[in-house]
Amino acid sequence: MKISREQMAENRQRILEVASRLFREKGFEAVGVAEVMKAAGLTHGSFYGHFSSKDELIVQALAHALGQRNGASLPLGAYMEEYLSPRHRDNRAGGCPISGLAADTLRQTPEARAAMTEGVRAQIDGMSEKVEGPDADRRRRAIANWSAMVGATILARVIVDPALSKEILTETLAWIDDGADRPASAPAKAE
Repeated sequence: MKISREQMAENRQRILEVASRLFREKGFEAVGVAEVMKAAGLTHGSFYGHFSSKDELIVQALAHALGQRNGASLPLGAYMEEYLSPRHRDNRAGGCPISGLAADTLRQTPEARAAMTEGVRAQIDGMSEKVEGPDADRRRRAIANWSAMVGATILARVIVDPALSKEILTETLAWIDDGADRPASAPAKAE
């Protein structure tokens, strides 16, 4: 039975959505094509009508997830609070693909790494537009803040001590907030 172009496009979108969630939740190596297709409600055999390989699926699923930029429309402070929240920490499958898949992507194809690079670049560019100050300082702050946010989220997810996990998120947000009013070249406040 032949399916329409519209149905093919819908199926492809469903596969990308399911794959991006499964990859964020379990990692690239722990998820097979059969699992993705079953979760998408499609047959394993129909996979090759959409993608030539799992590697291509990884690239496309990364690009799909990174293109969504959930929360990017929020004011910067609200976005950082949401990103560094226990809710985001606990939502691996629906959370940020950068904090969820950066380490896994390191071991993937150059095309997957290029997709991650574009996602990181877009995030930094978007944050640079929202940070106050001269252009050079804004970009520097965006890079530093984004790096701290991603790193804190990765650490908070891996730690089994709930109090320490939450403290990492809270203190990273406080550190970013403390730096909002000082020039980028000024030293951090003494504690």
